[in-house]
Amino acid sequence: MFKRYFNLLLALIGFALFAAAVLWRSGQPIVFRDVTVDDRVVVSAPVLTALYGGDRFLAANMEAIRLAATAVDQGQADIHYLVRAQVVVAQLNGCHEDNYYLANGLLTWGGAVAEGNEVLRRAMNCRFWDGIPPFFYGVNLAFFGKDKEQAVQALELSAERWPENTVTLRRMAITLRAEALADERLALNYLMHQRDTTHDPKLREMLDKRVVRLQGLIDLRAALRRYEEGHGPLQDLQQLVDSGAMAMLPQDPLRLGYELRDGRIEFKELKIPGMESQQ
Repeated sequence: MFKRYFNLLLALIGFALFAAAVLWRSGQPIVFRDVTVDDRVVVSAPVLTALYGGDRFLAANMEAIRLAATAVDQGQADIHYLVRAQVVVAQLNGCHEDNYYLANGLLTWGGAVAEGNEVLRRAMNCRFWDGIPPFFYGVNLAFFGKDKEQAVQALELSAERWPENTVTLRRMAITLRAEALADERLALNYLMHQRDTTHDPKLREMLDKRVVRLQGLIDLRAALRRYEEGHGPLQDLQQLVDSGAMAMLPQDPLRLGYELRDGRIEFKELKIPGMESQQ
């Protein structure tokens, strides 16, 4: 009986000391120190597998949890550490969902495009049912790598795996393929063919807007050539109407419009604030 109460007394004393320490520490001022860490250790995939008893999936889960908890400190991410750590998780388990989400957000859009895409490639190959990794991969190729042909393939793969977004993904793929054609009239014929052969009314409506938009660009460029033959370089699109080169400026159904860029009429592009330097 005495031993039982003695143990209880020790537990109560220990808890009281712990509570007193917490209360004392909560009243102390927080001091931020500048600590420079040269590097962080990343254990290789084979060693992690051995440490977790041969269970590479458990090893991947634990490493992904550690990354989610420690990857960002006071709003700053250690990209050099993340590049190595997230590739290791992908080697352990390419299917890991949290890992490819983190890789796309922290690596690809943090400047490490190739490394982030490598994690996405592994996820694409492993998660054969998931349309999100190829979607991320296709957008990255189009936006950062300017590789529209590979981007189209990734988006078409995403459309196959993601039925609820098939229309939007196919539209993106068709638009990218059309933009990759050097001749705008070939691009127009391609878009019209895709529009006229699809059986999906939503996709047909989306493509029809892009046909109208591209036709407007072709008309503007034809008017530009006529204007420059008699007046020299164009300074403003409104001059095409004022000079009689065309009756009115075409309306863009996407409401982005057209612009004169380096002496050539182009589509206006949607600008992402802060990301111009990435292109």
